[in-house]
Amino acid sequence: MRKVETSSKKKSLFKKILSSSNVGDFIFERLTLLFAVSVFLLVILLGYEMYQGSKLSIEKFGWSFLVNSTWDPVREIYGALPIIYGTVVSAALALIIALPLSIGVAIYLSEVAPPWLEKPLSFLVELLAGIPSVIYGLWGIFVLVPWIRKVVEPYLSDKLGYLPFFKGAPYGFGLLAAVIILSVMVLPIISSISRDVLKSVPRSQREAALALGASKWQSTMIVLRDARPGILGATMLGLGRAIGETMAVTMVIGNRALISPSLFDPSYTMASVIANEFTEATSEMYLSALIELALVLFVITIIINALARLLVWSMDRKWKTT
Repeated sequence: MRKVETSSKKKSLFKKILSSSNVGDFIFERLTLLFAVSVFLLVILLGYEMYQGSKLSIEKFGWSFLVNSTWDPVREIYGALPIIYGTVVSAALALIIALPLSIGVAIYLSEVAPPWLEKPLSFLVELLAGIPSVIYGLWGIFVLVPWIRKVVEPYLSDKLGYLPFFKGAPYGFGLLAAVIILSVMVLPIISSISRDVLKSVPRSQREAALALGASKWQSTMIVLRDARPGILGATMLGLGRAIGETMAVTMVIGNRALISPSLFDPSYTMASVIANEFTEATSEMYLSALIELALVLFVITIIINALARLLVWSMDRKWKTT
């Protein structure tokens, strides 16, 4: 009796699946699942391929690759510490400069600007985010670097030359130029996403605050509190863009593996090293070291995005319970 019931249930389920609407839903569900899994598998495949390509360098240098300061292709001695230093410092300083400006732009566009001015300004901000990096690099070479060499660096050296951050010859090309151009590139990304996040906060929040006697500034602070997880996510996206930027940074940073506290000195980033030297990698060890550098950049990017996601989740859960 039970076998008959189970067989009848299976037949009815099979009939439901075979019905036209259910077949479409079944195929759609499986296809979207395949697409989602393929993205995850692609990330694993990228990491695996880079690990296989960098095995020679990993076996020879081990963990010393991350702490050694010598990058010498002639003697085939490779240490990524100056390159990691240049990547982290340039991205962090660019974010420090760009973040308050980006939030200010987002607040003005979403809370203060009149409608006739908001739309064209928002379009210009999004246009800046879509400009190719090589255009920023050309602008950096012909406009930014001469201005830094003739105006900014002499002024900083004269006024703040006693600090180690502003010592050295004013060449123009160096870490300072890379920081400024990265901040310009990151600013529209953070501001455009933050504007959309602020716009998504319900209008009732603003009206309730104003009805209770809050000023425009106080109601804006309430909106900012609700939008903090999204703004944090936008900031991490900007940081990821700054860490992985290649062409614009390569054209202005000076391209020299050096650890120096001075912003006037040239530096190197992981992306610019790979872009500059990959075509010149004639030996297997040289090529393996560059691929290992790409693997380090890949891991750093994944860690930053994972930490950002966890931070957004934790903050969102905390604010929902309060």
